[in-house]
Amino acid sequence: MTDLAPVLQGFFTDRLARQKKASPNTVAAYRDTCRLLLAFAQGKTGKPPSSLSLADLNATLIGEFLHHLEEQRGNGTATRNARLAAIHSLFKYAAPKAPEHAAVISQVLAIPPRRRERAIVSYLTAEEIDALVAAPDRGTWHGRRDRSLLLLDVQTGLRVSELTGLNRQDIHLGAGPHVRCHGKGRKDRATPLTTQTVKVIRTWLAELSPDPDGPLFPTQPGGRLSRDAVERLVAKHTATAADTCPSIKDKHVTPHTLRHSAAMTLLKAGVDTSVIALWLGHEGTETTQTYLHADMTIKEQALARVQQPGTSPGRYRPPDSLLTFLDNL
Repeated sequence: MTDLAPVLQGFFTDRLARQKKASPNTVAAYRDTCRLLLAFAQGKTGKPPSSLSLADLNATLIGEFLHHLEEQRGNGTATRNARLAAIHSLFKYAAPKAPEHAAVISQVLAIPPRRRERAIVSYLTAEEIDALVAAPDRGTWHGRRDRSLLLLDVQTGLRVSELTGLNRQDIHLGAGPHVRCHGKGRKDRATPLTTQTVKVIRTWLAELSPDPDGPLFPTQPGGRLSRDAVERLVAKHTATAADTCPSIKDKHVTPHTLRHSAAMTLLKAGVDTSVIALWLGHEGTETTQTYLHADMTIKEQALARVQQPGTSPGRYRPPDSLLTFLDNL
């Protein structure tokens, strides 16, 4: 057995499982990265994975692997950087375990993530949201389910995994109505519900099994919706909504678009970005800042406050009669 095998085994059983208590999604993502890397290294070195050493996974090979991901597998910058982050995590764990390979490890850890352009987020306007929510046929069971799902998602901004993971008991419609979810990073959060959402969800709950652990948005046989199923129903109802709201035709609407729409609705209502970050379950406010770039109204209001070159400043006028009274004292 080479020095790589025990390091790799310890990384998954000791570092990820015991020390960091990583989520199943994180473990699966790191596992897939390692499988791809070992298969690539086997093709380059001719050695089976069980015979590979840490020395074989040097910075040159890792660089070629990252290039392979982009050119042969068609991965984007975000995926490439995520694979690199997994490799960095493995090599950080390997550093004290294999000090004889310190030079190789330090060179791999020095490989930087690639900068990527951030596209302006796409979101739906209030009119487009209304058209999308109204698109499902409320005369059918599937239509009532889909309407409830779309309305809840566009109001709370839940991720698809959070939405499909909801159980009946996660909805609380009494005083202070809210929905509880177990989100990304194993963070639990509660999101308040509007009066309209409460009304629609209460009607939908009457059609469900009373089992508190049953899915809130089940399939007809009673199972959970998959990510693909949610994407298909969003695309289906978007096409229907385009008949009454033509502007929605120009947008690529996905479940994540509904999450963006929830954030933009809060932003336009004047909600602080730190609150929006809590609402969406972001790790910090940096991710939430992208919504500021998407809202032209906020930028136009900022421009209106700026004195234009070659003009004289206007006279200050208090915005309120009470302030006028105080200024005149």
